[in-house]
Amino acid sequence: MTIESPESNDSDSANGVGPLITISNARKWFPIKAGMFSPVKAHVRAVDGVDMEINRGETVGIVGESGCGKTTLGRLVMGLIPMTNGTITFDGEDIREIDQKELRQRLQIVFQDPGGSMNPRMSVRSIVGEPLIVNGLADGAELTKKVAELLSVVGLKPNHMNRFPHEFSGGQKQRIALARALSLDPDFILLDEPTSALDVSVQAQVLNLLDSIQKERGLTFIFITHSLNVVNHISDRVAVMYLGKIVEISETDELFANPAHPYTHALLSAIPQPSVSAEKTERIVLSGDVPSPANPPSGCSFHTRCPIAVKGKCDVDEPQLESLTEEHQVACHFPVEFGGSLPIHTE
Repeated sequence: MTIESPESNDSDSANGVGPLITISNARKWFPIKAGMFSPVKAHVRAVDGVDMEINRGETVGIVGESGCGKTTLGRLVMGLIPMTNGTITFDGEDIREIDQKELRQRLQIVFQDPGGSMNPRMSVRSIVGEPLIVNGLADGAELTKKVAELLSVVGLKPNHMNRFPHEFSGGQKQRIALARALSLDPDFILLDEPTSALDVSVQAQVLNLLDSIQKERGLTFIFITHSLNVVNHISDRVAVMYLGKIVEISETDELFANPAHPYTHALLSAIPQPSVSAEKTERIVLSGDVPSPANPPSGCSFHTRCPIAVKGKCDVDEPQLESLTEEHQVACHFPVEFGGSLPIHTE
């Protein structure tokens, strides 16, 4: 099932109306071999049939456990790795048919480890200005001027451009990475856990900076994170992934108030309470481990750990994303009623 915006189509998207990015049945399977020249024995199903739309100017958060396919999905959207199957369109065009130079200008990425994405021998002027040089947009004094402007946008001083990455804190490095991503005035930025390595106070500064820049420039974000508190703060909608699939997607307030998938319930129950006086929630501890993406379970991929799974149904039939409301979809045979607790089905 493809989640569509009302009255959206490819021609509308190309004219600046409708979704900016449309993901249709996207799959990325990595082959498993015993050796370099051995035949393929199996596949790791990192992304296994994802349908989603990203609207212009919104932030979509993607959450889930490590290994669920969040980063792989992000790299597919960026066109950094080829799809095994499916289609991803950007502004109405298949990303595989867009000129790579144009694609790299319009889609940018900010990585989890900003220091690891920077050449330690390059100054900040060179790091932030390199995209401008490569694309022939600035050089010399004009380059210096534009880099100074970009640093000011992200809250750094122009004289920082003469320093090197090791001279900055983690939060400052992330600001430099953001300035580099903004240098080509993109339409879309993939933020791959950009705050996970930062202190809480610095996280808040970076999130507020992202929010203000998005509003000023009309940017579209995908925000990949493990932190539900962070995604609650910055995202317009949230997609919950499990074992390569999206199991629930909704507007942020709706998802946190009325989670419908048992896995979403478990994730939300694990959010730390801000104070001892806060209302306590019952912690849902899932049994077992996440199944191997090389050998996923039949039926619902979550049924091996689900507290409400029904034998003969959940382990046989794979649920599809179905609408509970116009903006809330869930892939579950027994979606938890809004505001309700998890019912336990017995045989």
